[in-house]
Amino acid sequence: MTSSTPTLAQAPDSLPPHAATGGAPPGDLAVWVFIFAELLAFGVFFAAYAFTRMRHVELFDTMQLTLDRHAGALNTFLLITSSWCVARAVHAVEHTRNGAATRWLAGALACGGGFLIVKGIEYADKFGAGISLSTNTFYMFYLSLTFFHFMHVILGMVVLAILAVQTRRGDYRPGHMNGLESGAAYWHMVDLVWIVLFPLVYVMR
Repeated sequence: MTSSTPTLAQAPDSLPPHAATGGAPPGDLAVWVFIFAELLAFGVFFAAYAFTRMRHVELFDTMQLTLDRHAGALNTFLLITSSWCVARAVHAVEHTRNGAATRWLAGALACGGGFLIVKGIEYADKFGAGISLSTNTFYMFYLSLTFFHFMHVILGMVVLAILAVQTRRGDYRPGHMNGLESGAAYWHMVDLVWIVLFPLVYVMR
């Protein structure tokens, strides 16, 4: 783990939550730089998708109908719920309720696991039908975009699991939450990307 991970660079114990940041976003600056870089990468991906879609509207509209919007909507619900759980975990630690915070983080992990299961079922259905990156331009984008996000969900769940262990053993408390806030910010980024990806790829025509 590097200095940008949720385990290091904690705020001074003598300061109240966020006081050391002078109004800056909560968490480690290096994590925010990483988050913005990730958002930029996804933004380029989304722009390429939108540009290509304008050139192949009929193909994209037809192939979009082959996607399971109900599965996509369920995954949207799961990630939004997981982000809410993470926010509740941060709030709980701010009020010295680490036991409750650990349970909220476990809930976020469960939602993330549900997302992976639903997405895995979608992938199995497509691969079983012989669909791959080379099937057509739409599926090249669909599989690349969603799998890129899928890997971010896995990484985010690893971070959440680490945070849950650290929270349970009392590593975080008011004024000493930099790692928890950094991990929470990363997970919210993963959620935000899906909120854009779902309507862009599954719904918008």
